[in-house]
Amino acid sequence: MDDLRIAVVGVGATGAVLAAALLSRHPETMLVDPRPGLGESIKRDGIKISGQVTYNVPVHHFFDRIEMMKTLKPNLIFLATKTFHLPRVLDDLKAVFTDGTKIVSTHNGLGTEDVIAETFGADAAFRMSLNYGVALKGPNEVEMAFFNRPNHLGALTKENKELGSRVAQILTDCGLDTEYVDDIKLYVWKKMIMKCTMASICAVTDRTLKEILDFPPTREIADNCFKEALAVAKAQGYDLGEEYM
Repeated sequence: MDDLRIAVVGVGATGAVLAAALLSRHPETMLVDPRPGLGESIKRDGIKISGQVTYNVPVHHFFDRIEMMKTLKPNLIFLATKTFHLPRVLDDLKAVFTDGTKIVSTHNGLGTEDVIAETFGADAAFRMSLNYGVALKGPNEVEMAFFNRPNHLGALTKENKELGSRVAQILTDCGLDTEYVDDIKLYVWKKMIMKCTMASICAVTDRTLKEILDFPPTREIADNCFKEALAVAKAQGYDLGEEYM
């Protein structure tokens, strides 16, 4: 695959950072997001990222529907939507998918790469574990609070290792340090354990991570969630050890 034609589907906080990084080196990158008014704002003002990384990039190709980028023939498509939108997104991608197209899930949760494989085959499926935290400051402005470098990228087939390594280098060259790994599911489990341990507690209590860990009652809940998540990972073949994190 010599001529990479890149697209990012989903331009929320996470997707906007990914899109801005790619646009900084690959200005023909296509963006897709159905939110009303977003396209007008992004095409007028571009995307601005501040914090741990900084970008201020124009956008030349923005669409509110996936099928509208068919004539541009994207063949490397990053999915940065909410995970629960994945089945519909994959159904819409059938309108633009051609042999050799690669689809990269950047979602949270388990098994999204397998869902891609069920629809388009294992050769099409890649998965990323993104290790940055972001927040929207405006329709086209995002602040990155932290970036625990590197991100991790993997494929479902060994035959895609060379291409995966190339994509990881592209992202690294764009400022989003990314490492290609042979077992991406390990890194997905690591991130999910953190999400299971902390995210819901923070949401329910409206406290920060530090506040959760410093307050004994919520710390106890987090510790028990962590132990349970570790046990589930171990049962699925990923024994991270009792001293993990």
